[in-house]
Amino acid sequence: MSDSTRYLPFVGRAIIGAIFLMSGLGKLAAYGATTAMIAAVGLPVPPAAWLVAVVVEAGGGLLLLLGYRVRPVALILAAFVVATAAFFHHNFADQNQMIHFLKNFIIVGGLLQIVHFGPGVVSLDNRKKAPTLSNIDRYQSLGANT
Repeated sequence: MSDSTRYLPFVGRAIIGAIFLMSGLGKLAAYGATTAMIAAVGLPVPPAAWLVAVVVEAGGGLLLLLGYRVRPVALILAAFVVATAAFFHHNFADQNQMIHFLKNFIIVGGLLQIVHFGPGVVSLDNRKKAPTLSNIDRYQSLGANT
């Protein structure tokens, strides 16, 4: 990866992660409105769906921002976004809902890029570990190589 692009995966992850984190925190602050919207589309047990949405969005967004367990988190978020598009933005007669549906799939595309290419250099997943010598390296460094 060239020096000019090495930080782009972090920037992309940060943008997508921030959107999810803000959305999850917004749902946390608006329990009544969020559960009413969930109930309005006919999903069962709105309080449980609210909790799932807050955990997935806020937790997943934070993990993306930090770059921790990025691939599985991005895959979970992608599945969540597909489900929300199907349940909340399926009225294609309403142009606004069609735009939201397509926006969701644009986000899914970005998340699948993260799943494929990984977190990038700036992430907890790729933090530098202290170098250690394997047993073979340690043995060879003592001059015992033949």
